Amino acid sequence: MAIWLPDLAGRRGPKYLQIVQAMAEDIASGDLPAETRLPPHRELAWQLGLSPNTTSRAYAEGTRRALLRGEVGRGTFVRPAGSRGEDGHAGDLRRSSSGPIDLSRNLPLPGLAEPHIRRVLTGIGQGGGLPALLDYQTDMDLSRHTGAGTRWLAQCGIEAPLDEVTVTNGAQHGLLCTLMALLRPGDLLLVEALSYVPVRAMAATLGLNLRAVEMDAEGICPESLDSICKEAAPKALYFMPTLQTPTTTTLSAERRQAIAGIARRHGLTLIEDDVFGLLKPDRPAPVATLAPERTVYVTSVSKCIAPGLRVGYLRAPRDIGPALRHAVNLSTWMTPPVTSEIAARLILDGTASRLADEQRAAAAQRQRLARRILKDHGYASDPHGLHIWLPLPGGWHADHFCSAAGQRGVLVTPGSSFAMRSGDDPAAIRICLSHEPGEERLREGLAVIGALLAQPPIAGKMIV
Repeated sequence: MAIWLPDLAGRRGPKYLQIVQAMAEDIASGDLPAETRLPPHRELAWQLGLSPNTTSRAYAEGTRRALLRGEVGRGTFVRPAGSRGEDGHAGDLRRSSSGPIDLSRNLPLPGLAEPHIRRVLTGIGQGGGLPALLDYQTDMDLSRHTGAGTRWLAQCGIEAPLDEVTVTNGAQHGLLCTLMALLRPGDLLLVEALSYVPVRAMAATLGLNLRAVEMDAEGICPESLDSICKEAAPKALYFMPTLQTPTTTTLSAERRQAIAGIARRHGLTLIEDDVFGLLKPDRPAPVATLAPERTVYVTSVSKCIAPGLRVGYLRAPRDIGPALRHAVNLSTWMTPPVTSEIAARLILDGTASRLADEQRAAAAQRQRLARRILKDHGYASDPHGLHIWLPLPGGWHADHFCSAAGQRGVLVTPGSSFAMRSGDDPAAIRICLSHEPGEERLREGLAVIGALLAQPPIAGKMIV
């Protein structure tokens, strides 16, 4: 059989992602059957006229998306469709007790909320309000859900009246609506140098210019932010001050004060993503409390209750509210009343607060497990966070490490995935501790990572 060569004609974006896109299409069409052995990455690079690093990165991303699997000493193979999830899609978010150990998904621990949601669903079904929840909603109908949002925000440290709160389909939808409401094509959006991956795609879709602000070991650098504001007049800054993805940093009170001051001096709108805020009991006050007139605060119930609820809350200055609600209407017409009602009942009866405590305790337990296994390797973490950030020893390239881990059945994410600036390629990986339902598989995955860290890399190439 002739070796597989991807058709890259007419494709756009980074070459390694073009290869992955072609790979996924050929797998879906059957042109690249399950168990097909792919050419070594150096041979594919020679055939395509690309660097071996590009094809190595493509294989690493294909492994991360569960398109491929590697076998030590044999090579890289197309993963059977059944092992990519019941619906046949690569990178399935479903949590399985078999197949690759997935430490690449930054989702909360599953199962904690299930009995409580079952109870609430029973109450909704047996009560008399279900027909109204299945119909279109008016602002008056939604006031109960908005009121629950103010209660949730208060637990996050944000006091807000009803007319400053908007309900969204989760924090990601809230961020998209915020960008739609505040920025126009060609506007400059600032982000942390390493940041939440979807913001890059949102900016591209909305025609926004993106620029990275420098970071150090303590997080985003106020000096860099101030310098860019003086030079380029950006419209907004998107940032995550607590348990930052991917670096795990939490900004100090001093840095939060500095950022609030910079926003005021330069007329900059702050978009504060605080989805992890409730997991860290000792965090400083949200930036939205320091510059409320300049800040849109974004949070959700996903990291503390259940990601499948898709319920988020925005707090914004009163004059921005109409534009935010218009963006919600434009993108989804309305947030689903049933899921919003579930979240509201859990918040209003105190269950959501207890679930946040349980999630925090479970995360701390997983962090202790990681510390026992990876204690000899320096990494950044927080005792209550859901992920860790691990700089790799000298000689390891992040994509090569991820590919080597993937070939051993463990999925992690290279630092380059979070880079907001072209050419940035940090020699680090993000390891998520909460996606795997059971601690035994997490322990096995961390042990594989520890074993890889303990051995020298094969210089300049993937382990195959």
